[in-house]
Amino acid sequence: MNIDFNKHPDGLVPAVIQDDRTLKVLMLGYMNEEALQQTMKTGLVTFYSRSKGRLWTKGEESGNLLDLKSLSVDCDNDTLLIRAHPRGPVCHTGSDTCWNERNHPDEFLAYLEEVIELRRHSEDASSYVRQLFDKGQAKIAQKVGEEAVELVIEAMGNDDVRFRNEAADLLFHYLVLLNSKGYKLQQIKDVLKQRHSS
Repeated sequence: MNIDFNKHPDGLVPAVIQDDRTLKVLMLGYMNEEALQQTMKTGLVTFYSRSKGRLWTKGEESGNLLDLKSLSVDCDNDTLLIRAHPRGPVCHTGSDTCWNERNHPDEFLAYLEEVIELRRHSEDASSYVRQLFDKGQAKIAQKVGEEAVELVIEAMGNDDVRFRNEAADLLFHYLVLLNSKGYKLQQIKDVLKQRHSS
């Protein structure tokens, strides 16, 4: 990788930070050669802070680090594109990005996973999710099987509304099963992503 650090008198090149999963642009920073070497050595995105006058690892104070996933240079060899996994909000304001944008893969499904987790531990015995967990993992798995069969049956027909509803039922109970096994949907997506890239 040939990067032209001498293009500007300060020896800095822009580094665009992109979320490796969502591809959302998170922030813009600047790197000198030492910052780039530190990033590659530690796997944590490190910039040269002009205000601090030193190397600065993103999240060194807040804990909201950026784990390096990949690095590429543009056609002019003077701008970096860094794909990273953020360990929390990226902006110092607490926003997910420096443009005050939300950055959440499958935002509603992630929210639904949080709701399932909360209701699993709810004291409200009338909660449907709580009742599923009270019946145990085998019953949850059985429910997923039942919903899958119902979806297949609807797939053979022509009622689009019923098909969509059965698909939603299957997805919901699948999320419940994942939770009961201690998994998040993102971990399953990571498996698919790994298969796709191999």
